[in-house]
Amino acid sequence: MPANNLTRGQKVFATAGVMLALLLASLDQTVVGTAMPRIISELNGLEYYAWVTTAYLVSSTIVVPIAGKLGDMFGRKPFLLTGMVGFVLASALCGLSQNMFQLTAFRAIQGLFGGMLFATVFTVLADIFPPEQRVKLQGVFGGVFGLSSVIGPTLGGWLTDGLGWRWVFYVNLPVGILAVTVVALGLPYVRSHANWRQIDFLGGAVLAAGLVPLLIALSITNTHAWTSPEVLGLLILAGVLLISFFFVERRASEPIVPFQLFKLNAFTITVIIAFFTAFGMFGSIIFVPLIYQGVLGVSATNSGQLLTPMVLGLIVFSIVSGQLMIRIRRYRVLAIAGASAIVGGLLLLSQVTVGTSQWEVVRDLVIIGAGLGTTFPLTINVVQSALAGKMVGVATSQVQFWRNLGGTVGTAVLGSVLANRLFDSVQKQVAALHLPPQIKLPTSQGGSSPQALFDPNNLAHLRATLPPQAAPLFDQFIHATRLGLADTLHSLFLIAAAVVAIAIVASFFLREVPLKAAAGRNSGFSEAPVAEEAEEEFERKEALPA
Repeated sequence: MPANNLTRGQKVFATAGVMLALLLASLDQTVVGTAMPRIISELNGLEYYAWVTTAYLVSSTIVVPIAGKLGDMFGRKPFLLTGMVGFVLASALCGLSQNMFQLTAFRAIQGLFGGMLFATVFTVLADIFPPEQRVKLQGVFGGVFGLSSVIGPTLGGWLTDGLGWRWVFYVNLPVGILAVTVVALGLPYVRSHANWRQIDFLGGAVLAAGLVPLLIALSITNTHAWTSPEVLGLLILAGVLLISFFFVERRASEPIVPFQLFKLNAFTITVIIAFFTAFGMFGSIIFVPLIYQGVLGVSATNSGQLLTPMVLGLIVFSIVSGQLMIRIRRYRVLAIAGASAIVGGLLLLSQVTVGTSQWEVVRDLVIIGAGLGTTFPLTINVVQSALAGKMVGVATSQVQFWRNLGGTVGTAVLGSVLANRLFDSVQKQVAALHLPPQIKLPTSQGGSSPQALFDPNNLAHLRATLPPQAAPLFDQFIHATRLGLADTLHSLFLIAAAVVAIAIVASFFLREVPLKAAAGRNSGFSEAPVAEEAEEEFERKEALPA
């Protein structure tokens, strides 16, 4: 049975399975981070700390565009099921790891299947639902992704402290088994006429070879300077390989990345919006906890809870955005408003100092969440409506790919700002106190690490080791370090706001394609003419007198 002919009950069942698949992949990314200190302590592998995360990031990002193309060729269900089964098995292997090398290798395998899930889940919605319903549901799916980023750290801490760190991986097993069962029973398989000889093996290999050094280079910028031989060498290698990939794809009959897509306004502009708004998303999720814990002195547990309003804003405005997209013609205003909200929220965060109320930060996060909730479903729905049915997987996975890449670049750039400026800012504030030389404070021990400088337990321990008469001076030092962190975060969020502002400019150039225009299209590779005709048709209707 074709997916678009499903009964209401079948659609509900299939949607529940796809949502579980998204929860499975997105929750894992945030749950594991909390358990990493305990994992390192037990497996004795501090030198592999960063690689556990990097291995997953690299492999998952690489497979997204490849899985998107193969899903168009062979159908979504095989890749969705393969992704879930592989993800669950790799999770079990991660939990059984006996050393950090094994864990890193298994995380890389897990990332391959996680990327397969991310490339498929949003495309399945386009297969099952017409545009009007799809727009609404993608807002909910975006909320699932956002909610995972908030509840993940808390769940990870609870599992690590209660059942042990291995359960941050084992918890995927029951969720995954349920998701596999629901998808296997509820999602129909659409038979394909493609065969393995049509797969662009050379393009996939060159793309992977180019992305690996690029992502590794971005991932190590927190420990290596951008001008270091390691980073520069990897970036140059990545550049050469990715240029080669462009020429390989130009000659492929079924290219993994059809570069003709970039001639299409609806595709190119939405990719730009997705890439640059990811700066705001990851800037908030990753660095806002430093505001709470470092600048305002909130506990780690409470700081995680205080991120919840951003997710609520994302969920609510995802749904609102979906409702508005099907009711207004010029929906580019939603993209402009969403990107502007993110910029406004980041500018407000840049003004936070030690005297700022927690609720002011909550307000700022709600504004950012509203902006993300507006732009997230819009970018996916625009490309899915603009392209022919055969290309919807490629287009959707490309939006996901560029959003992930934007987040990676943003994390690298903003992380470098933090690493390069924090210690000097703290030293400047501490020097202004003119502390007695006999008072030994932890700036030299902490280096530029926020965790060392602002960990409450570490600071409480250090304060307890000081003589009573030094305690007031130590409190002054803590206040100075918070001022230094606030100064650093001021620059960080200003840079993030400036980058996201590029998305505002790009949004003005978005040419709207009617959301109903692409429903039911199952033609071959003729996406650019189809989309251009839809755009021209929309412009002609706008020109007609009311």
